[in-house]
Amino acid sequence: MTRNAALDATLAAHRFGLGEPSLQPLASDPQGWLLAQIGPADAARGNDLLGTPQALALVHELQQQVQEARRAPPTGMPASPAASSVDMTASARYRDIAVADTRSRLLTAVTTQRPFAERLLLFWANHFTVSLAKASTRGLVGAFERDAIRPHIAGSFETLLVASTTHPAMLRYLDNQLSAGPHSRIVERAARRAQGMEPPRLTGLNENLAREVLELHTLGADGGYTQADVTAFAAVLTGWRASPQQFDTTEHFDPAWHEPGVKTVLGKRYAEGPDALRQVLHDLARHPSTARFVSTKLARHFVADEPPPALVARLTDTYLRSDGHLGEVYRELLRSPEAWQPEPAKLKTPEEFVTSTARVFGIPEGGRERVETFNIAALGQRPLTAPSPAGWPDRAEDWLGPDAVWKRVEWSTRTADRLGRSVDARALAKASLGSRLSENTARQIERAADGSQALALLLMAPEFQRR
Repeated sequence: MTRNAALDATLAAHRFGLGEPSLQPLASDPQGWLLAQIGPADAARGNDLLGTPQALALVHELQQQVQEARRAPPTGMPASPAASSVDMTASARYRDIAVADTRSRLLTAVTTQRPFAERLLLFWANHFTVSLAKASTRGLVGAFERDAIRPHIAGSFETLLVASTTHPAMLRYLDNQLSAGPHSRIVERAARRAQGMEPPRLTGLNENLAREVLELHTLGADGGYTQADVTAFAAVLTGWRASPQQFDTTEHFDPAWHEPGVKTVLGKRYAEGPDALRQVLHDLARHPSTARFVSTKLARHFVADEPPPALVARLTDTYLRSDGHLGEVYRELLRSPEAWQPEPAKLKTPEEFVTSTARVFGIPEGGRERVETFNIAALGQRPLTAPSPAGWPDRAEDWLGPDAVWKRVEWSTRTADRLGRSVDARALAKASLGSRLSENTARQIERAADGSQALALLLMAPEFQRR
């Protein structure tokens, strides 16, 4: 295939990046511009951002305050009016954290000089979904993304897998916090204390985290594991829970909750104790099914909803040959001709669409702290709040329903009304879309009645919506 440098610059900016106000800085070497960005994601920008130990400590403190306020008063005494006040205070604090985390996520994406790295951050944060849709994760989702995902997007997949699986947000999101081995010390103590009466309620063995690590994070649904493997892996995971005593550590393991004895996962035996989890994750990260599953998802995200089999095969081989080194997989992706096909096969998700709009507009420094006014949630994708552990969908058809398209039209119109007078849509279309700008789209923008209409037409143009 004969490559077109001008077209490659547009593809680099929109297919692999997050949109640029001008293609000139990358026009001479679009592929090199992307290759130079491979590495850890940028540090998150923003104020009032909590690290994992601080977030976990705050969550514990708020939970303690709420529990104490809710304790039943003595018989005959009225309920304390302070309980509702404490609930409201805790909810407001969680809301403040969520706002700061959401603002930081968008601000970092809008202002980064390494948009390909940021796209990879968004990809992996969705792959290892932890969502505010579940109350148990409140206060921790932003810290999870900053501490477990950002530093590891271009290292080994195993490191990324371990960091995400053992993070307190993931342990809480998928209920491992409540998973107790049937023969663990905590269950035995509860039984002894009961002395013949009903023992304190324990949820028993919870398989949620084990199942999602196997199905969504590593092997894939058809990766060759069985229900017996899920149950055994769940036993390996018992004891991994974010306890209050471990705010300042990276090890969130409580042996009292751990199921004793040897476990067999995928035909291999693992001894009891915390080391077993790392051994299982080590083996999962090197499994051929994981290599194929991860490679397929990357190819689907960047190239096509039905990724070319030859591309998936090469990415899989690179993954296995490099022992799961993600940087090498990205390099193979960027060097593959399939990744540079001129026809766009993907649709920008609402978050990608809003981010690229803000980047192309070139938000001034003084306005960057107000980037949340772009309101991604209005388009049906609230940041940090994926609807399930599977994350947000990554196929164009999932974002092309009539209601979803209408929301984009409304959002584009409102944004254009607000910014149309300060933006020259005609010049911006040429500078940001380059050779991808069709004659028809250029003509419509040129004939627009005013600046707002011209800008709305640019935002809804297929060349801007698709990548």
